[in-house]
Amino acid sequence: MDDRRFPFLDGVAGALVDGRGTIVGCTDAFEDLLSLPARALVGRPLRDLLARPEDWHGPHDGPHEGPGTRDGRVTVRTGDGRPLGLDVRVLPLHGGDPADPGAVRQVVLGAPSATAAGWRQDQAFTRELFLQDRFGLAVFDTDLRVVRTNTHLLPYTGVPPTLTGLRLADFLQPEDAVVVEAHLREVLETGRPLVLAEELARTVVDPRSGRMMAISAFRLQDAGGTVIGVTVLFTDITEQHRSRRRLALLHRVTAAAGVSLSVSGTAEDLARALVPELADVAVVDIAAAVFTGDEPVADGDGLLLLRRTAVAGPPGSSPATGDSVLVRPGADPATPSEDPAGAWALHAPLTARGILLGQVTAHRDRWKDPYEDGDRLLLAEIAARSALAVDNARRYTREHRAAVALQRSLLPPSVRTVAAVTTAGVYLPTDSAGGVGGDWFDVIPLSSARVALVVGDVAGHGLQATATMGRLRTAVRTLADLDLEPDELLVHLDDLVSQLLIEGDFQAEGDDPAAGVEESRTRHEPGSLGATCLYAVYDPVTRCCTLASAGHPPPAVVDPDGTARYLPVSPGPPLGVGGLPFEAAEAVLAPGSVIALYTDGLIERGEGDIDEGMAELRRRLLDLTGPDRPLREAAVRITAGLPPTRLRDDVALLLARTRAVPAADTAIWSVEPEPESVGRVRADASARLTEWGLDDLVFTTELILSELVTNAIRYAGGPVGVRLIRADTLTCEVSDGSSTQPRMRRARLTDEGGRGLYLIAQLASRWGSRYTARGKTIWTEQELPPAG
Repeated sequence: MDDRRFPFLDGVAGALVDGRGTIVGCTDAFEDLLSLPARALVGRPLRDLLARPEDWHGPHDGPHEGPGTRDGRVTVRTGDGRPLGLDVRVLPLHGGDPADPGAVRQVVLGAPSATAAGWRQDQAFTRELFLQDRFGLAVFDTDLRVVRTNTHLLPYTGVPPTLTGLRLADFLQPEDAVVVEAHLREVLETGRPLVLAEELARTVVDPRSGRMMAISAFRLQDAGGTVIGVTVLFTDITEQHRSRRRLALLHRVTAAAGVSLSVSGTAEDLARALVPELADVAVVDIAAAVFTGDEPVADGDGLLLLRRTAVAGPPGSSPATGDSVLVRPGADPATPSEDPAGAWALHAPLTARGILLGQVTAHRDRWKDPYEDGDRLLLAEIAARSALAVDNARRYTREHRAAVALQRSLLPPSVRTVAAVTTAGVYLPTDSAGGVGGDWFDVIPLSSARVALVVGDVAGHGLQATATMGRLRTAVRTLADLDLEPDELLVHLDDLVSQLLIEGDFQAEGDDPAAGVEESRTRHEPGSLGATCLYAVYDPVTRCCTLASAGHPPPAVVDPDGTARYLPVSPGPPLGVGGLPFEAAEAVLAPGSVIALYTDGLIERGEGDIDEGMAELRRRLLDLTGPDRPLREAAVRITAGLPPTRLRDDVALLLARTRAVPAADTAIWSVEPEPESVGRVRADASARLTEWGLDDLVFTTELILSELVTNAIRYAGGPVGVRLIRADTLTCEVSDGSSTQPRMRRARLTDEGGRGLYLIAQLASRWGSRYTARGKTIWTEQELPPAG
């Protein structure tokens, strides 16, 4: 018998035995097993081959598989004398005469006991594999039809009780079946095992969230190497998958909620992060008080007003933002429920430091799985972490509003008109994490109808920068009252900032207030308290603008003829460097010119070059500063053209449209240093005031000029100059060659003089003096009488 034609007999030896126990035939495997040729076996009693001949008629171990079938275990002696244990099975053949032992035939099948034991183990393993219920097991043929499964392949809603002969697409969602079958085809074609591929399995009947399966597969081949199918193991890892997704969602929401320092931005980031992982629609309601930086407080009925701040999900799936909601603080956290629309809903409060700031609600479509305890705990943890971000945004809002309010309180009115200019200013605070900066601008009326235009930028952000800005603005106003030239004023201001830097170092040192100045300068971080400033003085009589810069960008000017240019000013070092001079520049401006002073936040846009920003500002000034356009509107539109991204720095913009005092509104006289000249000056001034229609000011002006001219002739000598200017006030100026400043003092009863300046102070609304290149000028201002 050639057993090679029967691969399923591989490893099994067979012999044909008659009723007397004599071998009448055998297979090649039988010869190989006993190491004896067929001629030595045929005709020989089978019991002669046994090490213990009595075992052939002895009791037989093992169950009977059928009538006449016997199983047993024997030991034989091979042709080379070795003992060999065999597991045998005796199968009777029907058709012979039972009365004739020579006509009865039996088939004896045997295999080494070790081999048979392995077969029994394989059989037990296969049987138990298909009986276990820890994972699903299926055998597919080469057409990917189910051949055999265990009872727990997919014990979910929508799986038929009998799967034999079906394809995956017959009971799974088409898109899920296509993905799994692609894996199995690859295993069939390549022979490479598939290990723990995670795929979603949703049935046709129940297309909800389904189950996440870890799929492993290996190819099946028969003894001849022919591919006969693929075995697949399905392990349900839905809970592990959900846990991983929940943890990833928690990390993602935590990262997203901490990005923005805006209350509404934090709420929007939270809502977007919840969809679609945890919810189909996510709603975030924030207490109205949070938006102003205050702590929410329930009303008399114990209810808290919430504002619908963020909604994420399909359009129209939830009430729009801006709606109001009333909740009662202290409600059960993270409670699942069913909303009026029939969807699954899960609520969680946003509570930080024991204060209810709002709530977050997750909605899931009704046809999906309801929320579980794991979802409830996840949303509670997300709400707790997000509440801290909301509270940080609330506290930032409070500090930011305080800083902005402080800074705006230190700025002049947005629109102002004086004799020399009409101005409009805009200040835009940055939205960065550091808070508002130290940008500022100012309009300071000076003597003789002049005006000082100031813009500055303190390095840094926050309340410290705002407070420093306030100190510098006050210092500039104080120095401007001295009528200093722009370059000289910046020298004094630079010295002040240097002193502030030293004071800051002393405060930082703390334990050693006597530390040396040079050492403190070395320890100080450059630029942490530095500032830039541009100071310009415009005279409407001469139409001359004198300006100086301390590290600040130059101002732009739009002339009445429609051309725009930047004034050529040499920028000195920033304030606080010390030891370097500043250079003043002059420019004559036509009446109606618009001069623009700004901070670098207006021209440093994004990553672009500063020259590009200056060119863009010049273009916008040409488009928006026409003679008929209000300056306030132009300033707003210029700053409104900034990129929509968050500002990197504060923006301050001051626009000033120049005005001129006509030559007819100015009178100038040169007075000889002799007493008789006083009377002539009074007469000439009275005549000019009458010509101007200012008769009500003739008497007081005569008294003021008499006192000032007399003092100039008596104490200064030399030529004396007198000038009257009619602008928004009446200005009287007396100039002489002396550099001695007058000082008002309280005269005693016995003093014969010393009451002149006191008298002037009572007659004029404002008075003062300023140094000039040839001496000094004493000036007074009187309010003009109402027109009428």
